[in-house]
Amino acid sequence: MQKIRIADIRDRQEIEGAAFMVKEAAVAETRAGKPYLRLTLMDASGEIEARAWDNAEELMAFCEKGRVVRVTGSAASFRDQVQLKVTGLAPVAEGEIDPGEFMPRTRGDVRAMAREFLKLAASVKDPFLSSLLDAFFKNSRTFSRFKTAPAAKSMHHACIGGLLEHTLGVARLADRVSALYPVLDRDLLMAGAMLHDIGKLAEFSFDTYPFDYSEPGRLVGHMVLGVEMVQKEAAAIKGFPERLLSHLTHLILSHHGRHEFGSPVLPMMAEAFVLNFIDDLDAKMNQMTELGRKSGNGDYSWSEYQRGLERFLLVRDPGEESLHGQPSGDAAVDPRQKFLWQP
Repeated sequence: MQKIRIADIRDRQEIEGAAFMVKEAAVAETRAGKPYLRLTLMDASGEIEARAWDNAEELMAFCEKGRVVRVTGSAASFRDQVQLKVTGLAPVAEGEIDPGEFMPRTRGDVRAMAREFLKLAASVKDPFLSSLLDAFFKNSRTFSRFKTAPAAKSMHHACIGGLLEHTLGVARLADRVSALYPVLDRDLLMAGAMLHDIGKLAEFSFDTYPFDYSEPGRLVGHMVLGVEMVQKEAAAIKGFPERLLSHLTHLILSHHGRHEFGSPVLPMMAEAFVLNFIDDLDAKMNQMTELGRKSGNGDYSWSEYQRGLERFLLVRDPGEESLHGQPSGDAAVDPRQKFLWQP
């Protein structure tokens, strides 16, 4: 089996038995009515479009979503993007590979992110909110799943470790914004930032790829699921103030900002407005960074039309930089560099 990462495939390169995971597969027709196989293949380094012009129906039998296949063919540039012309496909037995090698993963150091996340959680002074955060993140089973889960199915941070990466990004922003606006209740904002997406542990099924919604995730959604989880843990903390729980619940339920974006209620507190904005900021920065990285030209370039944002985007290839960062409170680090992760 040839060992090659999708990110390393170049124009005119021959591929012989390389293993990739099927993300999407469909039989389509040429203008002449001839069937062909249209594929999106992936591994932990990225994705690539592929086409099989012959034996489409036969090859389609190997192409269930999430299945790993051996691919033979050649790479060619089409509209400034490298694609694969597939001449052969063969299934890979489950015992031959580790499926985790083919699933998208955060580019950050999970252990470093987890340490910083716990440090930020420990900075919350309110005893009730501190105990609530401990109930989630000092629980090894819950925190282990939290470090593995994606933050979304496709839009942003849709990778193993994406939920930790995104939540840490939002918590960092909450920490900094609360220092700029003393009117904010820092402890409430930090707790909201760290728990706003906790319901995604129940919303998604992420043990295999492609990530998909669980039944409760489709029927109820992560905001309501998250509130149920928070209320359950708060009920086990003796004397947890009802008003404080109501405020935290409001932050979780309103963090998407608008009804049409899924929030049952609109932000009505300063902390809720801030959480909505910083959640959206971190998500948008991840989208634009990944689009820039895919361009791979080291400079600004236009993306394809982004339907979710209803616009084209002028994005920059971050090169060796990413949105990882130095631990909060590290005085030896230039503050202008604190948002840059070193890969």
